[in-house]
Amino acid sequence: MHGAVLVDDYAWLREKESPEVTAYLEGENAYAEAVMAPLAGLREELYHEMLSHIKQTDVTVPYRDNGWWYYSRTEEGLQYPVYCRKADAPDAAEEVFLDGNALAEGHPFMSIGGTDITDDGRWLAYSVDHTGFRQYTLHIKDLATGEVLPETVERAGSIVWAADNRTLFYTVEDEEQKRQYQLWRHTLGTEHSADRLVFEEPDERFNLAAGRTRDGKFLIMEAGSHTATESRFLATGLNVAPGNEWTLVAAREDDQEYSIDHRNGLWFIRTNDQGRNFRLVTAPVATPGREHWTELLAHRSDIMLEDIDLFERFFVSCEREDGLPRLRLWSFTANDRAIQSNEIRFPEPVYTASPHINREFGATRFRYAYQSLVTPSSAYEYDLATGASTLLKQIEVPGGFDRERYASERVFATASDGVRVPVSLVYRKDQRVAGENPLYVYGYGSYGYSLPIGFSANRLSLLDRGVVIAYAHIRGGGDLGKPWHDAGKMLVKRNTFTDFVAAVEYLTVNGYGDPARVAIEGGSAGGLLMGAVTNLKPEIFRAVVSHVPFVDVMNTMLDASLPLTVPEYEEWGDPNQAEYFHYMLSYSPYDNLKPGSYPAILVKTSLHDSQVMYWEPAKYVAKLRTLKTDNHPLLLVTNMQAGHGGASGRYDYLKEIAFDYAFLLQELNLV
Repeated sequence: MHGAVLVDDYAWLREKESPEVTAYLEGENAYAEAVMAPLAGLREELYHEMLSHIKQTDVTVPYRDNGWWYYSRTEEGLQYPVYCRKADAPDAAEEVFLDGNALAEGHPFMSIGGTDITDDGRWLAYSVDHTGFRQYTLHIKDLATGEVLPETVERAGSIVWAADNRTLFYTVEDEEQKRQYQLWRHTLGTEHSADRLVFEEPDERFNLAAGRTRDGKFLIMEAGSHTATESRFLATGLNVAPGNEWTLVAAREDDQEYSIDHRNGLWFIRTNDQGRNFRLVTAPVATPGREHWTELLAHRSDIMLEDIDLFERFFVSCEREDGLPRLRLWSFTANDRAIQSNEIRFPEPVYTASPHINREFGATRFRYAYQSLVTPSSAYEYDLATGASTLLKQIEVPGGFDRERYASERVFATASDGVRVPVSLVYRKDQRVAGENPLYVYGYGSYGYSLPIGFSANRLSLLDRGVVIAYAHIRGGGDLGKPWHDAGKMLVKRNTFTDFVAAVEYLTVNGYGDPARVAIEGGSAGGLLMGAVTNLKPEIFRAVVSHVPFVDVMNTMLDASLPLTVPEYEEWGDPNQAEYFHYMLSYSPYDNLKPGSYPAILVKTSLHDSQVMYWEPAKYVAKLRTLKTDNHPLLLVTNMQAGHGGASGRYDYLKEIAFDYAFLLQELNLV
């Protein structure tokens, strides 16, 4: 193709139902267990160590919605949360409206997709996946009686009730492409065979989603690709007649995205029509098109407007500046003019902050979530009248955790083209010895996704053994706004990989880690990163952990029948075009394996992964086995009963992490 010949000796591993493939994967699992058998005691120790840092019986902060307080709780020994509510009344009894443990009975995997409850609190719509393939089944439950209605809908996505408490809108996915492409409406009391198709999206790049404005007045239908969006709305009054037309806000245009919410007869529209980092405009409900947009917040080249949280009396602009999140509050005056009233300040050099659950449009307080590399996940409530923040709950970390023992930093590595790349660091103060610590570096760098810098109790098992942990905010991610994403995708994707190499080399040169003991990790598109940098500079890494890695770039992106391939052209390029073909071929990990010495590598996948098919990592490992000239471990572990995120139960997931950590500690000479 395009003058090149692609040879794939392991294409047969795509035959998922083949007994030979099953035997191959199970054989690799048995081999991995045999190699790791001497570390069985360490794995058990790590599991119980991580478990000791979790408050197993706990409850989330309740939030108010339509006269009820909603929360979830976990119980010691149970894998999944229990979802509960209490009426907003004195001494109200707890109602369990969804029990994840009951849903998981008889199934090795369980994931809840979407949930929505009618305004009157009676009817719950929810979806469940029992395979890991992210194929959800829609159910409706009568919360007054506890009865789950017998009829279901397969491959459901978005779920939203109208204000009449009887009309449910839901999206479904295309069976082959796994994109949400149809919006349907269902009326309680009728069979699903009578459901009406509202809209079908023909463009393979676009997914449909449905929701409702925070004030509850409008239903929203959004069609979105990686680079463009288009929204329609429908008034959600008590009479949502089947024939009512959805109103288009603004027709889709290439490289223009927007999202909407409603207040007081105006649409508030976050859009990147005049700059990559988005601005905020308003438009009347009656005339929402681009020609009627009025600017409220201008585009800023150095500040990314990531989201808007809109309320009756105020709104919050969720921004990213210098790679860190900011929450700025704007109040509405008596004549509806917006004025900035405050900014919530955060004390640490590296952190994550975002809106918490805020369901009530008329709220006078704003809840937000905060955590850092050394501060556990916390929920705060900000009072607009006083400007004070109150801590509602911070996740308790038992087992002797003392945050004062740990330090976090942000440093900047210089990329090969002179660009400064942020790196976030955390380590235990009394274990730090310049140039001698094992170093663990995590990266992702795709889809404009900003690497979250949060707290992990599991991570203490590495930190307490002297490992310095770093997170590289490389190009292709969204850490410095849309331009940062643009600089690491399509025909400049290689920046992602060279940024990561530059970050690792900066850290070892500047004493943050021992150059002979560097471990790296990434998953999904971060697994592509792992494969690419291991091909580029295998000699600078001691160990690699690669989760569900996207490593077979060419075969996947040339197969339009696979889920996600066509939409992904906007992130990686279309290899049917020669320019993209040759560029993608230049970094595809599977295609660039060659004879030589490689680090110790642990590759993990799941049989039912719908995003990165199991055969990509399986083929990668099979090919690498024939080429590597070292005796370092090369392990492939396939979860035969899960999907893209691995094990679904919290205890099962901890055992998977214990396996990974035991592998890392062995390779970093900490065993």
